[in-house]
Amino acid sequence: MANLKELRNRITSVSSTMQITSAMKMVSAAKLNKAQQAITAMRPYSDKLTELLQSLSASLEGDSASDYAEQREVNKVLVVAIASNRGLAGAFNTNIVKGVRALYENVYVGKQVDFVTIGKKVNDVVSKTHTVVANKSEVFDDLTFANVAIIAEELMTLFTSGSYDKIMIVYNKFKNAATQDVTTEQFLPIVPVKNATTTNVDYIFEPSKEEIVEQLIPKSLKTQLYKAIRDSFASEHGARMTAMHKATDNATELRDALKLQYNKARQAAITNEILEIVGGAEALNN
Repeated sequence: MANLKELRNRITSVSSTMQITSAMKMVSAAKLNKAQQAITAMRPYSDKLTELLQSLSASLEGDSASDYAEQREVNKVLVVAIASNRGLAGAFNTNIVKGVRALYENVYVGKQVDFVTIGKKVNDVVSKTHTVVANKSEVFDDLTFANVAIIAEELMTLFTSGSYDKIMIVYNKFKNAATQDVTTEQFLPIVPVKNATTTNVDYIFEPSKEEIVEQLIPKSLKTQLYKAIRDSFASEHGARMTAMHKATDNATELRDALKLQYNKARQAAITNEILEIVGGAEALNN
């Protein structure tokens, strides 16, 4: 059994850790509330934009297809891996690493797979085994649509120039504070929409459908990437809040167990002292 001084030191150490994790939990909860409001407000706009684009694309002839919809034989794949710049978020970053590993080990076996990383944690892992075309982790320092649009434009250029035949996005999709789903989406080429119809709504187009689609596709792609990063951002704070909540609970249990152990050891030490005193007194009387 550890002596009383060691137990006191451990109790103090665990209590300090508990205070830190509790503070981190409250900070993450505050950030999560703001990030959740942002992604919740954005989803209806993103969904409606995608719906409109799909309706328009479905009504166009094949010759009017955009350069962003060009289907090629897939030999070179670019994966945009979105994670976090910081740890202490449970399995948040690890799940992204597993997701991208599943792509190059199971889906694109024998293909050239390169990466654009958004998040230092995933970049540290991926850069050891694969080519990282660009690391855009600094976008989290100022997460705005304008900054994300620059990244999206670079990705679109890489596709239209023929540098890559397909671009995929891997990120954590936010459901709630305790649940984040690893999601893999095709960014480019644009996924063909089957059985899409515009019969429910009679639109009057000005200018032509072709011109509208030409303008909508880049905007839709930028919005898709921005939504994915926003989803990941909210998921990160949810995962960190949950992890810190569990860490605080575990620290509380450990502290209580150490206090119980300390009280037992102290009681045993006092009992031994009493026995020594009684034994000494009896020896003097004899």
